[in-house]
Amino acid sequence: MSANILAIIIGVVALIAGLFAGKIFFTKDAQKEKEEAHRAASEARLQLEKASIQAEQIIKGAESKAESTRQKKEIEAKERFLSLKAKHEEEVATRNKKVEEAEARIRQAQQSLTDKSASLKKQSDEFENERNKLNSSLQEVTTKQAHLDGLMLEVARQQEEHIQKLEKVAGLSSEQAKAQLIESIRDEAYTAAMVRVREMTEEARANANRDAKKIIIQTIQRTAAEHAIENAVTVFNLESDEMKGQIIGREGRNIRALEAATGVDLVIDDTPEAIVLSCFDPLRREIARLSLQRLVQDGRIHPARIEEVVEKTRKAIEEQVMEIGERTVIELGIHGLHKDLVRMVGKMRFRSSYGQNLLMHSKETANLCALMAAELGLAQRVVKLAKRAGLLHDIGKVPDEEGELSHALLGAKLAEKAGEHAAVVNAIGAHHDEMEMQYVISPIIQACDAISGARPGARREMMQSYLQRIKDLETLATSYKGVEKAYAIQAGRELRVIVEAEKVSDEQSSALSFEIAEKIQNEMQYPGQIKVTVIRELRAVNVAR
Repeated sequence: MSANILAIIIGVVALIAGLFAGKIFFTKDAQKEKEEAHRAASEARLQLEKASIQAEQIIKGAESKAESTRQKKEIEAKERFLSLKAKHEEEVATRNKKVEEAEARIRQAQQSLTDKSASLKKQSDEFENERNKLNSSLQEVTTKQAHLDGLMLEVARQQEEHIQKLEKVAGLSSEQAKAQLIESIRDEAYTAAMVRVREMTEEARANANRDAKKIIIQTIQRTAAEHAIENAVTVFNLESDEMKGQIIGREGRNIRALEAATGVDLVIDDTPEAIVLSCFDPLRREIARLSLQRLVQDGRIHPARIEEVVEKTRKAIEEQVMEIGERTVIELGIHGLHKDLVRMVGKMRFRSSYGQNLLMHSKETANLCALMAAELGLAQRVVKLAKRAGLLHDIGKVPDEEGELSHALLGAKLAEKAGEHAAVVNAIGAHHDEMEMQYVISPIIQACDAISGARPGARREMMQSYLQRIKDLETLATSYKGVEKAYAIQAGRELRVIVEAEKVSDEQSSALSFEIAEKIQNEMQYPGQIKVTVIRELRAVNVAR
């Protein structure tokens, strides 16, 4: 038991010693951990202070960098602004310069129109003076006619005296002498009167030829025939009437710029969704139409843009003209044609005569010439020349610069300048009898031109009015005494009158031709000119039995 107690005591002592030893050990560990914790906290504080310092340094560096970047961006923005401002000012200056140039051109065009108006007024005054001169010439002719009447009275008086002398000398009756005298003096007086009238007419025609041309030209300008209207006007359709305001522009600057650039008059009225382009030059009208179409599609309509589009369109049309000319000569098999003549052939596509397209007429004439030359058995070289001349015979209608020559003579001059064969040049100049025909192809060109252009239906003319004009020509001719038959040939361009040889003399045939031509000119309406030919044939027939 005591051993047990001892063991218990030892155990208690050992437990107490263990507890004390554990307390001491735990206290040391706690102290150690506390010291480590203090040391860790100190290090953490140091690290925190270092991090704070580094953070402040980073913040200061970032702020410094941000300030530097901001200043740099501000400098770049200012430089960018100054560059854009300078560029804008340059564009504004360029645009203002273009506007000033356009305004200067418009002012120049207005001045040109003013000059033209003054010139037209001057021409009108000259026309009035020439008309007064013609009236004076007419009065002079009337005076001469009165003088002629006086001469006729004098002839009648002398005839009375002659009758009395005949009655005394020859012992003829007054009826017989009167018949003889009347027959002889009537023929002489009629012939003398017609000769005198013709001389006065030729004199008046020679003096008034230039004035008559002016009168005809001014009359044509002041008279609008149906075909002139159709060939001088193009209607441009719009999607809405709102586009009319944009085309006109502020204070009309757009429409003035377009008219000045194209040379075409734009008529904008109350016609819904339509603008009328008026000009006698089909090529200018086509340029204006295509330019207006591009401007409407683009939507940007201002003077500078108008000039740019018109110039581009003009170049495109020139290329198209050359392409048409080249395609035509290739189609007809014509080689070695000068490029200027090729371009004129292309320009024929935009020209018409009495509704007949000039290019189609020239192509048709060329093919007809080749066929006719081949049928006549001419050499192949001559056949090619005939086709070449047939294509070029109307190039004088599409010159780059208008001249005073007729289109036949001008065409011959252009062909000669381009180095064409002398036969081709002569055929072009002689197809309206304005030059002497020197080569065999010249009458072929004239005949084929008449076949293509003068045949019924080729040009715009009602068949009924055409037939009526032919009938009226023949009726007018047959109404004269002594006319046996009358035939209108070459589609009414020539009237051949056959008279009876027993009733009409050679002198009377000449007078009859003159009278018929005057009556046609005064009483009928017809295109071009009509040639009147009076034919008198005397046939002496006897029968031997």
